[in-house]
Amino acid sequence: MPNRLDLTDRVAVVIGATSGLGRALAVGLAEHGAHVIPTGRREEHLEEACRDVEAAGGRTIRQPSDVRDRKSIDALRQAVLLQFGRVDILVNAAGYTFKEPTATMQEELWTCLIDTNLSGVLRACQSFYTPLKESGRGRIINLASLGSFLAFHQVAAYCAAKAGLLSLTRSLACEWASDGISVNAIAPGVFPSELNSEFVLDTPRGQEILMRTPMRRFGSPEELVGVAVLLASDAASFLTGQCIAVDGGYLASGVNS
Repeated sequence: MPNRLDLTDRVAVVIGATSGLGRALAVGLAEHGAHVIPTGRREEHLEEACRDVEAAGGRTIRQPSDVRDRKSIDALRQAVLLQFGRVDILVNAAGYTFKEPTATMQEELWTCLIDTNLSGVLRACQSFYTPLKESGRGRIINLASLGSFLAFHQVAAYCAAKAGLLSLTRSLACEWASDGISVNAIAPGVFPSELNSEFVLDTPRGQEILMRTPMRRFGSPEELVGVAVLLASDAASFLTGQCIAVDGGYLASGVNS
């Protein structure tokens, strides 16, 4: 039987891969045979991410990008096509959050976050649409959130963006199924990172999250890799428009004691 999870020689672009969950996904895809281009705004971290991909056995190129700049995303696409001639997998992991009372939040903060976390995904999907279609087995994996389903206190902009991202995932899955492109999402539970650790580590908010999580712990970035490999592979050939929660049981949880 062939290994339908094998990603050997697939070309994957992971946007938002200079740190955190995106970086773990980039390395994980490389460990499963893909050539991976990790990219993001922070050039000082890009070299480290590329070295990690190479250490995992994948080929790569160094090409920074900014999801808020369409020309930057288009330049990334062209650089990848010039080097590899194809794109099979696009992972959209760029994003950030902030905690702010909604009643007094400045509109500029809202607009900037929506532009990065939601519109940035649209830009990337539009830019890479043609090479993903030409692949014949194109895969888009978007990083959703528990906030795609639930409200979290004083992070309305983030939750709105992630709810929109889940809707965009479903819409693109329906529109692009006939083009051979599968579009799915992963909704991580709480994974402490540089973006959220100040909110969840040793805080009342973090303790409440743990109380509501049946596994009673936070996630580790490597625990997302298996689902990403599945969604990127031939094993998911009839799977599209879905969102898989990797959350220790959080969304399934009712009363935990």
